[in-house]
Amino acid sequence: MEAYGAILNLVVPIFFILFFIEKGFEWYLGKKVIRGLDSVSSFSSGITNVVKDVLGLSVSVVSYGWLMDKIAIVHIQATWLVYAIAFVAVDFQGYWVHRWSHEINFLWNRHIIHHSSEEFNLSCALRQSVSTIVNYFTILLLPAALLGVPLKVIAVIGPIHLFLQYWYHTQLIGKLGWVEYLIVTPSQHRVHHAINPEYMDKNYGQVFNWWDRLFGTFQEERADVPPVYGVTRPVRTWNPIKINFMHAWLLLKDAWRAQNWWDKIRIWFMPTGWRPADVEEKYPVYKIEDVYHFDKYDTPASRGFVAWAWVQLFFNYFLLVYFFAFLGKIGSPGVFYYGAFIFLSVFAYTELMDRNRYALFFEILKSCLGLYAIYQSGGDWFGARVNTGAWFVWITAGYFVVSAVVTTLFAEWEVRRTLG
Repeated sequence: MEAYGAILNLVVPIFFILFFIEKGFEWYLGKKVIRGLDSVSSFSSGITNVVKDVLGLSVSVVSYGWLMDKIAIVHIQATWLVYAIAFVAVDFQGYWVHRWSHEINFLWNRHIIHHSSEEFNLSCALRQSVSTIVNYFTILLLPAALLGVPLKVIAVIGPIHLFLQYWYHTQLIGKLGWVEYLIVTPSQHRVHHAINPEYMDKNYGQVFNWWDRLFGTFQEERADVPPVYGVTRPVRTWNPIKINFMHAWLLLKDAWRAQNWWDKIRIWFMPTGWRPADVEEKYPVYKIEDVYHFDKYDTPASRGFVAWAWVQLFFNYFLLVYFFAFLGKIGSPGVFYYGAFIFLSVFAYTELMDRNRYALFFEILKSCLGLYAIYQSGGDWFGARVNTGAWFVWITAGYFVVSAVVTTLFAEWEVRRTLG
């Protein structure tokens, strides 16, 4: 947990830097591939995901360590060759998990967040799930387990494999010649994120594109079919926490409403998007029929409002840096309280971005809880007086006060006037 937190404090700034470089190229090339609130939503999703991962809020049905102990034929040492074998094994697992997450109804809930943006840029890569509580797919690492690839090797390869999937979420890099035959490229991944009929359910590869070519799911980007991004049932919210559970909520409601008991059971395992006929007729859900003619989700926002959304994002990232740096010293149950607070904070400011009437309530609740935590601990913030100095506590307390006041003003000036 502490080691992963330290890695994230090194890697996440690189993600931000690359995104702002992409923003600079967007301006230079005169293209429009980034929208402010959309990117705030994407980075906010990344915040919730890394908090969940660091806290270990998931469980594997079968652990890799147990699998290796039971079935390993040989046990090989951690050489460069072993790391290469492990990387290929992890990529093979990633292909099938990714594919099944698109093809099976209940598994789509764990992946919808990643496709929910109607833009395609580097920030979209950070739309990762917090709803993946149970990992069913360690069994796909069977080849590595048979060879006795050490657990520590898999533990190192996992984050590296994930981070390598960041760079190809962009519209500003064209086709890359011979590279297109070896690894997943921006062109190939644009196809994967597109909702055009020609592109749907293609290019599941994560690092290598061999698997798509081998298993018949490869599709090249076509010059005559410009990709259109998002999901065919638009999420219509900036709130990443809501997005993470909306498909599961729809499945639950559909299962409850279905008259046929077989439909109540099979809905979870049918192809993604399947609904019982009686439910679909009585409770229709909007679906994009013409991908070239629909309105992207947007909310009215002044430049000041968008700037404030970025301020909220970056201060929560500021709190996150401290969290990752001092996980061990904060200890349990403190780390779980801290994580829950970050979730509440993200929920609050993204609700305001959505123009939700209750956003102010969540913001005031967050700020009051933050100030109460400082008061209750004798003027401290999870050990910050010792770990960093009193300045951190004062800045944090000041943020809570300013956040409540500024959010109240925006709720009055922009949200209520817009809503009438």
